[in-house]
Amino acid sequence: MAESAGASSFFPLVVLLLAGSCGSGPRGIQALQCACTSCLQANYTCETDGACMVSIFNLDGMEHHVRTCIPKVELVPAGKPFYCLSSEDLRNTHCCYTDFCNKIDLRVPSGEWTPLLDYWLILERVYHNRQRLDMEDPSCEMCLSKDKTLQDLVYDLSTSGSGSGLPLFVQRTVARTIVLQEIIGKGRFGEVWRGRWRGGDVAVKIFSSREERSWFREAEIYQTVMLRHENILGFIAADNKDNGTWTQLWLVSDYHEHGSLFDYLNRYTVTIEGMIKLALSAASGLAHLHMEIVGTQGKPGIAHRDLKSKNILVKKNGMCAIADLGLAVRHDAVTDTIDIAPNQRVGTKRYMAPEVLDETINMKHFDSFKCADIYALGLVYWEIARRCNSGGVHEEYQLPYYDLVPSDPSIEEMRKVVCDQKLRPNIPNWWQSYEALRVMGKMMRECWYANGAARLTALRIKKTLSQLSVQEDVKI
Repeated sequence: MAESAGASSFFPLVVLLLAGSCGSGPRGIQALQCACTSCLQANYTCETDGACMVSIFNLDGMEHHVRTCIPKVELVPAGKPFYCLSSEDLRNTHCCYTDFCNKIDLRVPSGEWTPLLDYWLILERVYHNRQRLDMEDPSCEMCLSKDKTLQDLVYDLSTSGSGSGLPLFVQRTVARTIVLQEIIGKGRFGEVWRGRWRGGDVAVKIFSSREERSWFREAEIYQTVMLRHENILGFIAADNKDNGTWTQLWLVSDYHEHGSLFDYLNRYTVTIEGMIKLALSAASGLAHLHMEIVGTQGKPGIAHRDLKSKNILVKKNGMCAIADLGLAVRHDAVTDTIDIAPNQRVGTKRYMAPEVLDETINMKHFDSFKCADIYALGLVYWEIARRCNSGGVHEEYQLPYYDLVPSDPSIEEMRKVVCDQKLRPNIPNWWQSYEALRVMGKMMRECWYANGAARLTALRIKKTLSQLSVQEDVKI
C-alpha cells in the first residue's frame, strides 16, 4: 500500500479536520511517538501528548494511508477521540496510544470511498454524537453556551488549537441554526446571503451541487493552519444542507455590510486617509497569504490567483479583507510543490498578468503565482486611487482598462492590449501634486512590470504604505 504525504488536494483538509495539526504536542519524556506521513524532515515521526492516528482512503484506484499525531487539546471528548472509538463505525480511521501504534495497515471499506465522503461521514458522526459529547465533555457545552457570540467562539476555539478553524461539531451546529435573511450577491458558484446567528450577522456563500469541488477547495484553503488574519475574510463554517430536493453547500464567513471593494468604490469617494487604509490593509492581507511560516504549527505560502476589487471586502473600520480563496494554491516548501494541479489560465481576464495572458508563466515556480497576484493588486490600487477626493478633485469609478477593452473582454483582447501593446491604466499627472497619490502611482507602475520577477513583493508594498501612513498621520 502506498504511503502518501500529499496524495491529493483533498487529503490535507481531512487531516486538518481530524487532527488539527500534524505535529505535535510538547516534547518530553512522556511524549507519544507516532508515524507521520507528512513529517519528512522529522524522519516521518511526530511526537504528541495525545494520540496516534492512522486513516486510509482510495484515490485513483490506489490505497493511501495517512498517519499523524493528534495533540491532547484536540481530543474530543478528552482522552479518546470519538471518531476513533470504533473502527467499525468509521471503518477507515483508527487511533491508539502506544509508540508507533499507527504503523498498522487498515483495509479500505467496501464500496466507493473518497476523502470527500470521509469528510462528510466524520461530519455526520459529529452531528449525531452531539448530545453524548455534551454529557461527556462539559467544555463542549461551554463553547456553545447561550452567552457565547460567534466572535467569542471563533476566538476561543481557533486560538486554543491549531488556528485552522472551528471544530467540526461547532461548524455544523452553527451552520444548522443560521436563519437566512436576504440575498446580497450572486456569482458563478451560486449565491451569497446575509444570515443571522444569535443576533449577529454572518455571510453565507451557497454553492450549487455541481460546484462541489469549488466549495470543498475553498473550505480546505480557509482551514489552512495559521491562515486567520484581520485582513483575510474570517471563515466560520462549512456544511451541506439537504432540503429534500437538492443539496446546498454552505460556506459561512464574517459579514461585512459595505460589501465588496467594487461596490464600495462605486458608491463612495475616499479621503487620502481612507485610500491608505484600504491599500495598506489589502497589502497586509496579501502579504500574510503569501508568507510561509516555518514551524510545527507553520503555514504554507498561498497565492490567490483571482485578486480583484470584487473579491475584496470592506470592513466597518474602513479596512479590507481578502476573500474568495477557491482558486488559491498552496506551496509545500519541503518538496517545492504546489498542492493542486494549476490551470494555465485561472481568474478574471481583466486582471490577468501578462505572463498568464500569453501563457509564459512558469507553472512549477510558486513565486510566479505571487507575482501575478501583485500585478492584480496594482490594478486594484488604481481603482482605489481614482476615487480619492483630493482638493475637491476625484474621478468616477471605472474598472481597469475600461477605455481599452469591451465590458467582457476576451483573452485575446486583453493579451493584445497588455502584452502586445504593453499598455497599462492611465495615471493622471495631477496625482504628482499629492504625496500619497504620487507614492500610489509609483507603486502601481512597479506592480505592472512585464517581467513578474521585477515587481514589488506584498511585504515591500506593506512597508512602503506603513511609512506613508505615518507621514500622513493615518489612524489605523
